[in-house]
Amino acid sequence: QNLVNLRYEVRGKVANRADELRRELKDPAVVKPFAKVVEANIGNPHAMKQLPISFFRQVLALCVDPALLDYEGLPYARDVKERARRTLECLKGHGIGAYTASLGVAEFRKDIARFIEERDGYKADYRNIFLTNGASDAIRSILTLCMPGSTNTSAPKVGYLSPIPQYPLYSTFCSEVGVEMIPYYADEDNNWELNMEDLVQTIKSARLQCNPRLLVVINPGNPTGQQLSRVNIEQIIKFCHAKRLVLLADEVYQENAYKENSEFVSFRKVLKSMGPQYSNLELVSFHCVSKGYVGECGVRGGYMELVGIDPSVVEVLERYLNSKLCANTVGQIMTDLMINPPKPGDESYPQFAKERSGILTSLKKAAATISSRLDTIDGIQCSEIQGAMYAFPNIYLPPMAIAKAKEDCLGPDEYYCLKLLEETGISFVPGSGFGQIDGTYHFRTTILADEETTEDILDRLEEFHKKFLTEHGVN
Repeated sequence: QNLVNLRYEVRGKVANRADELRRELKDPAVVKPFAKVVEANIGNPHAMKQLPISFFRQVLALCVDPALLDYEGLPYARDVKERARRTLECLKGHGIGAYTASLGVAEFRKDIARFIEERDGYKADYRNIFLTNGASDAIRSILTLCMPGSTNTSAPKVGYLSPIPQYPLYSTFCSEVGVEMIPYYADEDNNWELNMEDLVQTIKSARLQCNPRLLVVINPGNPTGQQLSRVNIEQIIKFCHAKRLVLLADEVYQENAYKENSEFVSFRKVLKSMGPQYSNLELVSFHCVSKGYVGECGVRGGYMELVGIDPSVVEVLERYLNSKLCANTVGQIMTDLMINPPKPGDESYPQFAKERSGILTSLKKAAATISSRLDTIDGIQCSEIQGAMYAFPNIYLPPMAIAKAKEDCLGPDEYYCLKLLEETGISFVPGSGFGQIDGTYHFRTTILADEETTEDILDRLEEFHKKFLTEHGVN
């Protein structure tokens, strides 16, 4: 029954209809008011023409086919070959086709610990770092640990507090493992920061029906694009400490931080800076290769770090990960490359730095362009995109549109997004797929398209929105 209840609206009705339209457009006899479907619905950078990092792919190519290392005409830099040899040594000479240690290649885990230490300024223990098939696999593993045992069916369900709007995989995982989701609402009027008074009331009400044990924070935010202030991060840590909640910090967009004069700060760094009185807070942080400037979604690489988790719980998690054999080797290699890229002085560094900077500069420019342009369209309000890869604007839908959506058995913003798709070929995700305050409506769009495509999307959206309002009774 848990599987029957699964919902993942990022790939819901609108996305399914977009797939149908792609097939229809292959028929020359089919005439549509657009030539192609534009995928602005999923954070899938390479599908939107973001190029891979050359150093990463070259090392990976040599690991996939080590015979190339002996090819004299190979046009790869010396440090590429050195890194590939080192990587293959870390795999104990077995290559990418063999199982690794279940928790991940030990040398890669040590590299991640060094990365975390350099980022945060505090010591990290590689034994608390586990490599996984992307961050989603790590999150599922942690939620599985909280699955209620069958021997005590009368006990209240374990509950976890999830932000609304949220990344839908969290609610999907909850349905899968039987954990109760407790929604808490980010403050749209305050650029989607967390309202601590609301959190207090939320957990108080939740305890009447379940046992809240975890709180999830996505920073930078998906779908909202916020970057939490350090003050807000400290408030969240104090709240979790006082309420004895395990804090899950989804930080997969940590490279996608665009807010002026404000770098990304991890929950781990803030926690460590707050002194020994908070040292018993339980924190699990997640990172992956799918986002940032890497964008290798299909490779499925990531890791989680455990801080302050009881050793007996860690032991159970290790046994569970052992049963999954190991994360895929290509994903582990890409994760190691992400956190340990070329350094100044390396032969490949100039090209790496140019590619990385080009991607992040382009995304920062797109974030500013999209949020400001959306905010100029009558009936659409958009908060500043401070991070991640998305805009989540608030849209005004007139009563006639809401009534028509009900007639068609659709949510109002789902109706809007389907109409937009049919008339323009632009595929967005309805805000209802992420959760929203009743009576408000949103959509999520990515900021990944190239500059020309982005301008075209915004032009067509503005024209559609004006027409939509007129057709639904707004003069």
